Amino acid sequence: MHPEGTDTEQDHRLGRIRMLDQQAVNLDGFAEPDPELGMISHGSPYDPEPSWVVGEDGTVLEMDSVAAADFDTIDEFVVRYAIDHDQAPRSMAMADLELARMIVDSSVPRAKVLRICAGLTPAKMARVVATLNPVEIQMAMMKMRARRSPANQAHVTNRLDDPLLIAADAATAVVYGFRELEATVPVLDDAPAVAVGLLIGSQVPAPGALTQCAVEEARELKMGVRGLVSYAETVSVYGTEQVFTDGDDTPWSKAFLTSAYASRGIKMRLSSGAGSEVLMGQAERKSMNYLEARCVALAKGIGAQGVQNGGIDGAGITASVPGGVRELIAENLMVMLRGLESCSGNDSLMSESTMRRTSRTLPVLLSGSDFIFSGFGSVVAYDNMFGPSNFNAADLDDYLVMQRDWGVDGGLRSVEPTTLESMRRQAAEATRAVFEYLGLADFDDDHVEAVVGAEGSKDLPATDGVKVLHAATAIDQQGLTVLDVVAALDETGFPELAERVLGMAKARITGDYLQTAAIFDEQMNVLSALQDPNDYAGPGTGYRPTTERQEQIDTVRQARSVADLVKEQAQYAEPARLTTRGPAAVGDDPREVVIGVSPALGTKLFRSLSGLTVYDALEEILAGLEEEQCVPRLVRISGNIDLGYIGKAAARLSGSGVGVGLQAKGTTLIHRRDLPPLANLELLSVAPLISRDMYRLIGINAGRHAKGTPPAPMRNAYTEEAITARYHTQVVSMVAIERAESRHHDSTNVELEFQR
Repeated sequence: MHPEGTDTEQDHRLGRIRMLDQQAVNLDGFAEPDPELGMISHGSPYDPEPSWVVGEDGTVLEMDSVAAADFDTIDEFVVRYAIDHDQAPRSMAMADLELARMIVDSSVPRAKVLRICAGLTPAKMARVVATLNPVEIQMAMMKMRARRSPANQAHVTNRLDDPLLIAADAATAVVYGFRELEATVPVLDDAPAVAVGLLIGSQVPAPGALTQCAVEEARELKMGVRGLVSYAETVSVYGTEQVFTDGDDTPWSKAFLTSAYASRGIKMRLSSGAGSEVLMGQAERKSMNYLEARCVALAKGIGAQGVQNGGIDGAGITASVPGGVRELIAENLMVMLRGLESCSGNDSLMSESTMRRTSRTLPVLLSGSDFIFSGFGSVVAYDNMFGPSNFNAADLDDYLVMQRDWGVDGGLRSVEPTTLESMRRQAAEATRAVFEYLGLADFDDDHVEAVVGAEGSKDLPATDGVKVLHAATAIDQQGLTVLDVVAALDETGFPELAERVLGMAKARITGDYLQTAAIFDEQMNVLSALQDPNDYAGPGTGYRPTTERQEQIDTVRQARSVADLVKEQAQYAEPARLTTRGPAAVGDDPREVVIGVSPALGTKLFRSLSGLTVYDALEEILAGLEEEQCVPRLVRISGNIDLGYIGKAAARLSGSGVGVGLQAKGTTLIHRRDLPPLANLELLSVAPLISRDMYRLIGINAGRHAKGTPPAPMRNAYTEEAITARYHTQVVSMVAIERAESRHHDSTNVELEFQR
């Protein structure tokens, strides 16, 4: 039995350990390195030694310590299609550190690095990249990414496959700045309806956003051929032959599928990511870094224009071992070193810890990538049918502020709420009109209103899932294409939107966005490794945001100017309560206590940082003085804004020699005429935490000091929350307003009358 017959086991942990055990990071899984399981980020003892041996006739006899007779399908494919045979002897002969330094050195042109890396085998590439520390990886990424202009990709999904909500959320993503939108479905057969909603919504704020619906490959290709989606990225490759075999795939079948997409004008990248082979039990005792180097080499040989990697679904596995997060970003660099588009992961929740999630994403944001995220969850986490992303809709403001803090372009921008509502409404209404015109489904006005205002699918009324399924089935059975969507938009009163959707179909014919790392800007200009090549060559070169773009980065909806604060404060003004009597003279009543107030209190500032109005604070101070049978007098101290000066000036005017100082932001003190300005009897300095009771106690104690009786015990406000960041910018504005008011008045202190 436990003491006193209870069933509660006594907790013997140290208080500090108990506190730490409650932190979110301890919900994550952490593993000891174990090469036998492939649970090692870099340098498994079973990783092969890099090698490239060629016979006299040019035949490759050995790659990465494996004889040609023992090649598996991955080795065979990489040797045939991924390695530049002319360059390989020279590249493979170079020392690892020599190669690493060339990759990082901004004076070595990107084109030269690409040429040399074309001759590296997977094992050599893995070893070279493993020598780089995190900052060096970032430096290399700045130089080696394919496209000059960074961009971002969003996840747009919901639990109900509701096409109107998909459309509204797609418009939301694009108005925030995302240039690719990726959907998937909880019900496979809903995919065509979701794809149509995504297509329509994506073109509402601006033309050119690319869309995909990630489902089973044959179905996804079929939707692409019909123009309902414009890119694909969920064609997966793996670093071990057995995992390929388990999926009934080979590098050749993936190459065929890649060609099928490209031949129909559909942009296409492959997906890989360290940890997948571990999860499938076939890592072959190799390091994650080496296996991913094989995947990236395959992507080059297959002919894809890019790779989505950086852990992806295996990110949590990779991050569980030492050096794992460094391996995730190194995966992105290996893609860049092969001259491919990097879609840099961050699309899978790798940690329960906000700090760890941010530490995983920040290096990519700072260095830049073709896509910072291969799926920022622009929807709420519970609606993300890929699983929660590393960042989700609730993190949008944080991300925008991170961009602003560092002054870097992370592909997104702040949005005014009225603009957001307008875009969501147009997307929902246009999608409803298309579904009704094509005879797919009817949605009433209440449904549209719910979609416009929704945080996520839980805010929608009960939805008939069969309705969506029937609509999707009809799209399939009728063979509806993008041209049917265009006609429906035009006929139902959305001609501009129809033109934008048609523009996406026309772009398929020219095929310019099949170039490496291609996206459209919002004027339908193609930005790619050809038209917008990365030209970073050291400080002062490479991508720099335009003045207009920098203004977007610097603007967040939470920012407030001094003028904004004046306007907000004016809502709390009650002019009749504070009136001027005339110049303030020195009092002679020994019971008198003067309350000195700051220049802007009651003229431009009316609400303190605690949320109490300045009138509330004055009422309580006056009530406290009256409790002590003291005579209060209210004086505006016009020539100075310093609280110590205000309090001392009040004390020098007071008949008792004791005064109270009160600033508009809420800080207050008790002063005495014989004390230095920076000394005081009592001080409440943490304005946001001062309550009515505390102001009253200031009045009581001021009265007691005036009478020479002991004051009541006073404690400064305390909280375990860090409050300074919440209020400092507001304080700066309030001080500026106080300063302006002190200059506006002459230095004469004036007596005030207060109507309680």
